[in-house]
Amino acid sequence: MAQANGQGRVQGKVALVTGAGSGIGRAAALRLAEQGAKIALLDREEDRVAAVLARIEKAGGEAIAIGADISSTGDMEAAYRKVADKWGRLDIVFANAGINGVLAPIETMSPEEFGTTIDINLKGTFLTVKHAIPALKENGGSIIVTSSINGNRVFSNIGFSAYSTSKAGQVAFTKMAALELAKFGIRVNAICPGAITTHIDQNTDRKPELDEVTIPMEFPEGDQPLEDGPGKPAQVANLVLFLASDESNHITGTEVFVDGAESLLRG
Repeated sequence: MAQANGQGRVQGKVALVTGAGSGIGRAAALRLAEQGAKIALLDREEDRVAAVLARIEKAGGEAIAIGADISSTGDMEAAYRKVADKWGRLDIVFANAGINGVLAPIETMSPEEFGTTIDINLKGTFLTVKHAIPALKENGGSIIVTSSINGNRVFSNIGFSAYSTSKAGQVAFTKMAALELAKFGIRVNAICPGAITTHIDQNTDRKPELDEVTIPMEFPEGDQPLEDGPGKPAQVANLVLFLASDESNHITGTEVFVDGAESLLRG
């Protein structure tokens, strides 16, 4: 997998990937490692990335596992200290971790339910970026934020008010950060996946009262124009690699949709 002696597209660079234990985070970590990056695998539970760590190391790559809650200032400060102690630099940050949270009508969603989703998805992105800046300022680098088609092109998924708000906020934050950090050679971009085969639904709590406000939508010929079914984490990982590499060195402050045109149909 890793190209320790080759010329990978991110050869020798150090990347921190949040939510690295599964789905898009796992696929991106493996893709970046394959192309020569050293990977800090961050997940809420460190043992969730054990298999990813083992796969990278078996292929001759370098990686470490870090257990951290992205919504915790202390956890994120400690995570970046571990990266600095291990490799002494940071070049790439993939702020990917997030949850669907509670799906419920706005009327019955509790402030705590709304707040949990905002804390993890939006505040967590803020903390992931904020605490990366001192290290990234040394050599410049790339920050990639996982947003979504929800809250940006698609607003028809009833019950996703907290999630969509957090995802729209991530794109706005990306643009603000891109301008602020440009003088340091730090690029900041967002990716907006559509339906991707992951395990994020395991973190989803759908309230039964949502049926009372759901608006039916039917797409007799399917809702995936480009492919027959959801996208794959590896397809998103290819985009992450491009935005992490020098091939995208004049791209910043941009959201890139990776959804096979699903959002153009559903929005």
